Order: sequence, then structure tokens, then C-alpha cells
Amino acid sequence: MRMVPTFTVAAAAAALTLASCGQPKVLYGDHAWVRLGAVKGRPAAAYLNIHGGPTPATLIGITTDVAIRAELHQSMQQGTMATMKPLAKVEIPANQIVKFEPGGMHVMFFDMNPGIKPGSTITLTLTFADGTRILQDAGVIGAGDPAPE
Repeated sequence: MRMVPTFTVAAAAAALTLASCGQPKVLYGDHAWVRLGAVKGRPAAAYLNIHGGPTPATLIGITTDVAIRAELHQSMQQGTMATMKPLAKVEIPANQIVKFEPGGMHVMFFDMNPGIKPGSTITLTLTFADGTRILQDAGVIGAGDPAPE
């Protein structure tokens, strides 16, 4: 029987313990919220942060069961006019945060269920090109309400 020095066993145990503490970051969303349309029949807009995981990801859609249709959009300024264009995908770099916020990228939800009221919480489904799907709760606010912090 071969004896292993106590120091070697202790060093190996410490290395394993430290390795388990450094779990790789995962792809996830947070700070999600939805602003309802100001007029019945107008689309709602969703905002959130998406935190990239250890490898780049490609977001191809964000949907909810309480809207008939959803589109990724980018707001931009052209001269004195504010415009929007649809986005087919959004690249999420590894270990970076991509923000969907007023005046920038956002999700438009068309034909929202009229039963959704301010103070509700809805579930968003983030879909990525590799098939990954992430569920994210989002608080709902009224058209004139201040954005959550």
C-alpha cells in the first residue's frame, strides 16, 4: 500500500473545493417589465437585461402566452424622427449584458390579452438559435406609469 503525503491530499481537496466555487456563469435574463399600450389595441413593449453566459448566444425571439404576436425591435433616431426597425436576431456576447430598454432594443407584443392589467406578472419565453429557452417573469405597468428601477 502506497502512502500519499497528507499535504498532497489536502492540496487536492482545496483545489476541488475552489473549482466548485467558480461555477461558470450561465445565460439568463433579469429586470424584465412590460409597458401596456396607451390605447386599447395598441402594442405593449417589453424590456429586460440579458446576461451572456460563457459562450456567445443568438437571441431569435421573445414571446409570451398573453400576446398573439411578438417582434424584436430597435428604436433609432433619423434626423428629428424617431423610428423602429424589426430585428431578426440579437447577438448576446459571452459574459456581457445586453439591455432592452426604452429608446433602444425592445420587444413589441401585439394583440395582448385585455385581461392583463398593471400590477400583473406575465412570463416571457426567450428563445435562442441553439434551441435554448429561458422563462423570465416580467412585471406589467400601465402606459403612463414610471419605469421600474
